[in-house]
Amino acid sequence: MLCLGISGGLDQVHENRFELPNAFMHDGAAVLVRDGQVIAAVEEERLNRIKHSNKLPSRAIQYCLSAAGVQLSDIDRVAVYASEPYANAMLDGMSASHPDILSIPLGAKVLVQDLLAREFGTELDGSRISFVSHHRAHAVSAFAMSGFERSLVLAIDGCGDFLSGLLAVGSGTEITQIEAFPENNSLGLFYLETIRYLGYGLFDEYKVMGLAPYGDPAPHRELFEQFYELSAEGGYRVHLDRIGPTLLRNIEVRRKGMPFTQQHRDVSASLQEALERIVFHILRHHREATGMKRLCLAGGVAHNCTMNGKLLYSGLFEDIFVQPASHDAGCALGAALIVSNEMGRAAPRERLQEVYWGPDLGSDRAVQQELNAWAGHLEVERSDDVASRAADWIANGAVIGWVQGRSEFGPRALGNRSILADPRPAANKDRINAMVKKREGYRPFAPSVLEEDASEFFDLPDGRHEFPFMNFVVRVRDSKRALLGATTHVDGTARLQTVSRKSNPPYWEVINAFKKRTGTPILLNTSFNNNAEPIVDSVADAIATFLTTELDGLVVGPFLVKKRAATLQDWTALAVSLPPYVSLHQARAYTTRDRQETVCEIRTNHSSSDSVRISHDLFDLLMRIEGEAVLRDLLSTIAPDQVKREALMEGLRRLWEQRLVRLHPSQAARVHQNCDRMVDLHNKFSG
Repeated sequence: MLCLGISGGLDQVHENRFELPNAFMHDGAAVLVRDGQVIAAVEEERLNRIKHSNKLPSRAIQYCLSAAGVQLSDIDRVAVYASEPYANAMLDGMSASHPDILSIPLGAKVLVQDLLAREFGTELDGSRISFVSHHRAHAVSAFAMSGFERSLVLAIDGCGDFLSGLLAVGSGTEITQIEAFPENNSLGLFYLETIRYLGYGLFDEYKVMGLAPYGDPAPHRELFEQFYELSAEGGYRVHLDRIGPTLLRNIEVRRKGMPFTQQHRDVSASLQEALERIVFHILRHHREATGMKRLCLAGGVAHNCTMNGKLLYSGLFEDIFVQPASHDAGCALGAALIVSNEMGRAAPRERLQEVYWGPDLGSDRAVQQELNAWAGHLEVERSDDVASRAADWIANGAVIGWVQGRSEFGPRALGNRSILADPRPAANKDRINAMVKKREGYRPFAPSVLEEDASEFFDLPDGRHEFPFMNFVVRVRDSKRALLGATTHVDGTARLQTVSRKSNPPYWEVINAFKKRTGTPILLNTSFNNNAEPIVDSVADAIATFLTTELDGLVVGPFLVKKRAATLQDWTALAVSLPPYVSLHQARAYTTRDRQETVCEIRTNHSSSDSVRISHDLFDLLMRIEGEAVLRDLLSTIAPDQVKREALMEGLRRLWEQRLVRLHPSQAARVHQNCDRMVDLHNKFSG
């Protein structure tokens, strides 16, 4: 029995027909479940390279089908992460504003049928398409994977299905709703509305959570108490309309890019404290009322790992399970599990141990071919013991990319698509924030520790030694805080990942090899990406990020990779192409108050703010691309002199860093390389 769960938007990657903001549909994903067991899952952003993708998850669906060796026609049920009445209401609103696109109100089910038929050439009968309540999908994604027979379940986020969350009791294979939270009482929107005045927006919530420990909640506690009320029986109310006017009168609003003041840090601390007070108030009552000793959490707010850690230490529950993909991508998982259960194939009652459900690197030969195609830029060496070699690099101060096996499902890099470094020097935190992430220096990094050594370094609640998903902030032992300078936050805590030899042998091996060299069974782990892109998925992604950051080394499968000092000739041997989500524009615009000129821009179709002004020469070069073009050929036609070529090449490299163009070996070069390889093999065996 095959059930496919999907989340995401309506447009294909090159389209922006509905001009939908990311706040409406985001975190597209596909999850394939066979008889209640996940066999493949991936977020669309990993494949189309658009952060928090609000596009149709077509590539994610195709991956899931390919992983199972099936076609869409073989799927027994497709599950969509919203209720049908909600989806129809949203379509009615869109058809009013886009009558040329949705001129006939067909309904959500027919639209899904049409989208899948256009993309995959298969028309599914309507009976094979199910719509699942958004927050029920969140709730099931957690409870079904918790291993609990019974528990309290809390799913809270910004909004979905005209609600912002639900509280339920899970028992066996069923979830019984106790309470639903309306959209105007949203804790996700409460957090989001506040951080707007700190220079942040949607998807930046975790940044403010990281800033909060630098502040003191006391100065603004009374101010924040105006924004919410706690009532009997776990009730609460938030006053979203009060936040903006009150903050405007009482704080210095921070604009994006401005420095942080202590006041901004204190506001962050007050916001975090308010969220925790409300959530604890809800859970204390319902823990008592239901007698449930265990808790499951899901929904975007459940990614607040500081809150999760405080719940863990509170002793309110004997055990807590947080869905590692608590954001909307996890709804694809929950939706698939719900319809699988309806068809008599419930998920096994087992605790989730790992989420390496994404695309695999491929064969060693395929990986080597990909690396060799960059011969002018990369030095490649194969090793029978990459764990030891990588540990040597890290122990000697290197910061490296580490890419192995299948990619992780969810927003965390859990050791298969990671950047690794020594967790001891405090300077490593600033170094990585500056050289790779290009982000705020206060942002913390996670420690990955061998599961068997975790309690020596971290003050863990009794009976807990497995934290595989970075879902909890825990206390670093006092005696170890100075040692773990790069991964211990300002308040003496860390967002912990424990690593099991059984769940991820290659990652365990590299940490253990580092332990043998240094005595420290821990590595600094952060997601392998720069600030402009999602976490890398493929070998090609890893190479692009390696070459556009200051990483010291890269390990992909059994291969150790270093950078060469590439020449201009090496760079111009590459091909350039435009990602399907970008477009080129010329317009008349005022460049000063009294001067109007023709300006050139490169824009993305998924964010109105992502546009970059470029030179006329660079615009001319990019306009000449059809599919892909070898840079040497392009530059010879428009830049005959060396200085101009170097300037254009530098401009292209900056756009590549922002993922607004793609630089890669040309298809012709790959074919030539493969031919050379075949000749070498022929000569080897014929000789």
